[in-house]
Amino acid sequence: MYVLDGIAYAGKLKPGIKVCGVRPLVGHKLWLRFTTGEAKVFDFTPLLKEPGFAPLANEHTFAGVYIDYGVTVWNDGDIDIAPEYLYEHAVTKGSS
Repeated sequence: MYVLDGIAYAGKLKPGIKVCGVRPLVGHKLWLRFTTGEAKVFDFTPLLKEPGFAPLANEHTFAGVYIDYGVTVWNDGDIDIAPEYLYEHAVTKGSS
C-alpha cells in the first residue's frame, strides 16, 4: 500500500517511465532508451494513419524527434506520445 496526494492505493508505487534517449531510424522507427536502462525499438508506421500523427509520415518531420521532460515530441511540442505507450509497445534491443 502507498499514499499519494492523501489517497491510499493498494499495491506498490511504480516509478514513472521516461525516455532519456531517442534516435530516428529508417522506416519510421525510433530507437529509445528509457529511465529503466532498457533500449527498445518502436515501429511508428501503424500510428501514421491517425490524424494526430499524420504529419510524421514525412521523413524529415519524423527525423526532428527530440525529448522534452522525458516525453518524445515533434514540431515544437505539437506532437507527442506517452513514454508508457512506447515502452509497452516497443521491442527490446541490445544496450548499444
